[in-house]
Amino acid sequence: MLSGPFSFVPEIDMIETVDAARGVVVARSGAPAARRTAPAAPIHEDWIAVILGAASLCAVLFGGVPALPALRWGADTALSALFRPEVLVPWLGAGFGLWALSAAAVALQGGNVRRFTQGFALVFPLAWCSLVLAGNTASIAWGIEYVIFALALGLLVSHLGGTLAFVRAAASSELFIKTGLVLMGATILFSDVVQAGVLGLVQALGVVIVVWYVSFWLASRFRVDEELAVMLSTAVSICGVSAAIAACGAIQGDRRKLSYVTSLVLIVAVPMIILMPWIVRLTGIPDVVAGAWMGGTLDTTGSVTAAGALVSEATMKVGTIVKFSQNVLIGVAALALSMWWSVRTNGSRNDSSGVGVIWQRFPKFVIGFVAASLLFSFVFTPALVKQTSGAIGSLRTLWFALAFVSIGLEARVSDLLTLDDGRPLVSFLLAQGFNVIWTLVLAWLIFGGLILPAPVI
Repeated sequence: MLSGPFSFVPEIDMIETVDAARGVVVARSGAPAARRTAPAAPIHEDWIAVILGAASLCAVLFGGVPALPALRWGADTALSALFRPEVLVPWLGAGFGLWALSAAAVALQGGNVRRFTQGFALVFPLAWCSLVLAGNTASIAWGIEYVIFALALGLLVSHLGGTLAFVRAAASSELFIKTGLVLMGATILFSDVVQAGVLGLVQALGVVIVVWYVSFWLASRFRVDEELAVMLSTAVSICGVSAAIAACGAIQGDRRKLSYVTSLVLIVAVPMIILMPWIVRLTGIPDVVAGAWMGGTLDTTGSVTAAGALVSEATMKVGTIVKFSQNVLIGVAALALSMWWSVRTNGSRNDSSGVGVIWQRFPKFVIGFVAASLLFSFVFTPALVKQTSGAIGSLRTLWFALAFVSIGLEARVSDLLTLDDGRPLVSFLLAQGFNVIWTLVLAWLIFGGLILPAPVI
């Protein structure tokens, strides 16, 4: 069980406790209450995320959402340029659209739309500010992405003034994340997977399988609870934050644990962006091998691009290919984790209710992810896919920015050191250390010409 600010303390003011097995209310406001039939269960959040994702994609496909203006500034462009009507109005329009979709989701789940709206009025500006900060030329040069700024702004508000109840009502991190993942499916195309190359996929599989197992084993040795261990292992082995999000959804995990994992990933990634290029230059690692190494260990495409660019063009290209190869495994990993977790928590593979339990626990948003990928890969024309890619990317980024601000609003940095006496932190650092070494070995074997001919980039 989590302790400290991450611990869950149920509110007792006007709260009804429902006995799920009997479907009746057994308590209200902390006191006994008359037994009565519980209300019908709301629509599952995963299905709502699929609906929101589909609505977002339809809005783009039917021309309702154009590509949003870039938020680049610094050097020759002043910050004030981002507040011109031609830049600001489209972003405000997108924010209004996301509020309308989210408010509808809140209503479907029986939530308080008014309180959600009040909180969204703060969460959305924070998300937009994170994109503005990431658009600065210095941030781009160092590969510091909006994810870091969104989490930092959420943490800042949470730590300085506390998180008000109406803001927490809008901090729907899981819904925002799952909707963004559905949109991500539309950007992972079969043609891109082929272009990623056989070598990238081979390395990606070698990294994901081995590193995940070692990370999970380390977490168990440090007595990290299994739910948190799954998120940590998936984050280290696949692609950081996005993979941890998918893992959390696959096992229906606690978002406060996801917040912890996200904070760890982002904090550890920053020094790696600086140190890895320095190590490459110091040791003389070949550019192609260096790119494969960075692509397999750094947690976001932006950080891979930034670190690779500090070495050479070839390093940056190979790193991007390898990182994309690992990204395409997110959906597969989510599916495998959901099935494995369902069997594991259900007690036995031979349980007659195993199939039903697997479906019950299966992350339904993965269906939206896969459907979007298939539609944009094989149904829509390449011209339409290319025409809509910018708008889809903008909306996906905005959904994710809302999610990471929400995570920051619910997190506490002190827990990185104090949670479970620091055991998850030590486990994560050791796993990341193994990941760095093992990925370098694989990169040298696969891209260094020791087994197969080295690629010419």
